[in-house]
Amino acid sequence: MSRPLCNHYAALLSSSAAGSRNGARISAAIHCLILRTVPHPPPTYLLNHLLTAYARSGHLSRARRLFDAMPDPNLFTRNALLSALAHARLLPDMERLFASMPDRDTVSYNSLIAGFSGAGAPAQAADTYRTLLREEGARVRPSRITMSGMVMAASALGDRALGRQVHCQTLRLGFGAYAFTASPLVDMYAKMGLIGDAKRVFDETAHRNVVMHNTMITGLLRCGMVADARALFETMADTNRDSITWTTMVTGLTRNGLHSEALDVFRRMAGVGIDQYTFGSVLTACGAIAASEQGKQIHAYVIRTLYDDNVFVGSALVDMYSKCGSVGSAEAVFRRMTCRNIVSWTAMIVGYGQNGCGEEAVRVFSEMQRDGVKPDDFTLGSVISSCANLASLEEGAQFHCMALVSGLRPYITVSNALVTLYGKCGSIEDAHRLFDEMAFHDQVSWTALVSGYAQFGKAKETIDLFEKMLSKGVKPDGVTFIGVLSACSRSGLVEKGRSYFQSMQEDHGIVPLDDHYTCMIDLYSRSGRLKEAGEFIRQMPRCPDAIGWATLLSSSRLRGDMETGKWAAENLLKVDPQNPASYVLLCSMHASKGEWSEVAQLRRGMRDRQVKKEPGCSWIKYKNKVYIFSADDQSHPFSRTIYEKLQWLNSKMVEEGYKPDVSSVLHDVVDSEKVQMLSNHSEKLAIAFGLIFVPQEMQIRIVKNLRVCVDCHNATKFISKITGRHILVRDAVRFHMFSNGICSCGDFW
Repeated sequence: MSRPLCNHYAALLSSSAAGSRNGARISAAIHCLILRTVPHPPPTYLLNHLLTAYARSGHLSRARRLFDAMPDPNLFTRNALLSALAHARLLPDMERLFASMPDRDTVSYNSLIAGFSGAGAPAQAADTYRTLLREEGARVRPSRITMSGMVMAASALGDRALGRQVHCQTLRLGFGAYAFTASPLVDMYAKMGLIGDAKRVFDETAHRNVVMHNTMITGLLRCGMVADARALFETMADTNRDSITWTTMVTGLTRNGLHSEALDVFRRMAGVGIDQYTFGSVLTACGAIAASEQGKQIHAYVIRTLYDDNVFVGSALVDMYSKCGSVGSAEAVFRRMTCRNIVSWTAMIVGYGQNGCGEEAVRVFSEMQRDGVKPDDFTLGSVISSCANLASLEEGAQFHCMALVSGLRPYITVSNALVTLYGKCGSIEDAHRLFDEMAFHDQVSWTALVSGYAQFGKAKETIDLFEKMLSKGVKPDGVTFIGVLSACSRSGLVEKGRSYFQSMQEDHGIVPLDDHYTCMIDLYSRSGRLKEAGEFIRQMPRCPDAIGWATLLSSSRLRGDMETGKWAAENLLKVDPQNPASYVLLCSMHASKGEWSEVAQLRRGMRDRQVKKEPGCSWIKYKNKVYIFSADDQSHPFSRTIYEKLQWLNSKMVEEGYKPDVSSVLHDVVDSEKVQMLSNHSEKLAIAFGLIFVPQEMQIRIVKNLRVCVDCHNATKFISKITGRHILVRDAVRFHMFSNGICSCGDFW
């Protein structure tokens, strides 16, 4: 009677171990029945079923107690517990049990190898495999599972010798024809960069299934062999492709920068199951090429397929809309998400930063912290970068403290962001100090510091850093060269800049972009070599962008070269008809020559085309509050005190030899009125405010939305000498550090 009953209980335990949601409760109930109805001690095979059921339902403690109480555990018993310990990643317990086993078989070794591999210890898995080979006999012999596990361990180690050894052993044992072992081999060789070996294994396998095709396609795409991957994909019949096949192609094409092709493959996926990874990849492709319309269509499909509440897909949507410039849509998606993780919050913070909404990025970061989500290095680095774009040193310094307290400061993403922050905020010494404290420097680190020095026009320091970067074997990118070329431009190093521009193409294989060409136009123009600037433009493979023409036009105004100025203005109007720079700079050129009828005509043209000049404004931050000033501003509560300070400064400057430069005043009025207009420019009001309220020992930091005019630049030099104050002005182009009557730009601005 007991034997059929034991078989019945064993069958019940097998079914409960096979995946019942209430497996632990069922196993415990059957255990009670066994104790009440089966003679003691129960047969070992029944207890083995019970131990396996407990282990698979997650009750490892009960499985262990049962094992300890078993009077006669056999090899199957020990293997069952060994497998459970391996699955739970309890490596010390697993090793102790393995060492205590009186005999072992292939299953024992497979459990140990799987445990080590799953716990991220592939080297120990390889040692176990070598022990198995030494003990190989009738009972212990590598199986297909052994070889598959060892292929994955060799792949994780990146050990080509071990990988080839395992491959040879697989062939010797006769497993080479099985897709079960061939598929991991293809994956291993592809990850090691041995794509030829991967293709050879693939071609020599007779019965290739969809998993193996997917693995081969993934390997080809990973190695950048897009044409081969696409050809293999097309040889598969539609019925043989599964959702992973399609997703692999979409993801691989996206990662290889073929975003439009990825969208085309996605469109062909009709009727194929699309999962979160497919949506994530195709939305990344949309964001990369700013395909907002396609992105919206995919968003609608996401809603129809009920993936809109998936945190992975939601984060991808936020990222896609942000990269398409639709930050409002990104926030709408973000706010509708019922579940957010660190990726979601970071996507929103980065999205605001990318779209110039630094204050909103800081606000969302604070909201994330209130929500109990701790930032990682990428999140903190992103919000620090937003502060850098705001030129907000105070908030950036607070995040610097947070990086130190949280222990994230050593992470290179955070360190790079801090170097960039201090460089963009004008604290280049702090930027360099942080750079020196870093244990490791990558391309971004060097570029951040090079660009920081370039912003100050410190050409020698910029070039020295760049040469040191090259000597360290760090490869510069296009952004690095923008910093180097702009530093040469701002210091008049024409020949040096020209050689770097040539080296960028010939030695580093970097194709010049509009910004590089603009730097070269600026290089020639600032040095007064306007004819060479014109020749350079005519030899360019494409016309300059609006910034390039505006740069030439600005220098033509400063040099009084009306002919070149008109040529630049005409082309600027063709490229960007709504750009006010062409009108304003031409007005300035005509005004300097007293040609007021031409000035009036240009102004009528602006009015007819509804072109509006951006009003100049300057701002200063004091005690966590930003004070904004415009020309002739009377709105500030301390206006009377500020204007009294300006009057005192004007009289002192005149005593020191200051003469107002009225050439930038575009009005046909007497010189005395022009002087009055100049004296109330926005940056002078902001400086006066700083002199009144910012403590003597602190630097006065001004930000201006336009370039500093010639008169304000000269006046600030006098103010720094009269007051003995250090004044930092960040205009739309660069930094100006004024101290004791001297500017860091050397007047080469």
